[in-house]
Amino acid sequence: MKKGIAVAAFVLLLCGGGQAIAARHDSVVTWRNIVGVITAPGVDNPVAVTLDNRGNVVSQIHSGTLPWVTREGSASVDLTTGAVEFTVSGLVLNGGNAAGTAGPINQVVGTLICNPGGSDAQQPQVVLDTQPVALSTRGNARFSGELTGAVPNECGTPLFLIRIGPAFGPFAGRWLATGVEPRIGAAHEFAGGHDHEHERR
Repeated sequence: MKKGIAVAAFVLLLCGGGQAIAARHDSVVTWRNIVGVITAPGVDNPVAVTLDNRGNVVSQIHSGTLPWVTREGSASVDLTTGAVEFTVSGLVLNGGNAAGTAGPINQVVGTLICNPGGSDAQQPQVVLDTQPVALSTRGNARFSGELTGAVPNECGTPLFLIRIGPAFGPFAGRWLATGVEPRIGAAHEFAGGHDHEHERR
């Protein structure tokens, strides 16, 4: 009898563990590619725009002032733990005198946006950044770490952005690229999958 109870308890433990693993796996959002912002020179292309009940803009994230392109990239965020990985290569200007390079931008952050555009107090928009990471002149950057704040329990329609880092003064926070092709429960699917360290110079 005791042996039967022990076996049953072991099976339940395994099932519970499996559910925990599944829940953790399902909390991971992966963007299989990263693309640059499409805009005309000097024309803003804001995202994460929230409005009050009169239709007035309360908050928004402005875009870079020129179009940007990427060669490849990907991002992954665990909505339970806040763990983040992202990589991008060839994030460069597509216009202006510095076209084909990252120009003066040498630092970026990754940004998770939960409930974009949400103004409901029960499920408001939340913007969470990573620590800054270097962007090479060729537009290559890589980050592995955690978000600087806690992910809310309700994180609907998550967006991922790459934004100008705080070192760039008044243009800090403008977005240059966004994750596309999101998937749930597809951890560590990074486009290219190779180390870009040798490309940073």
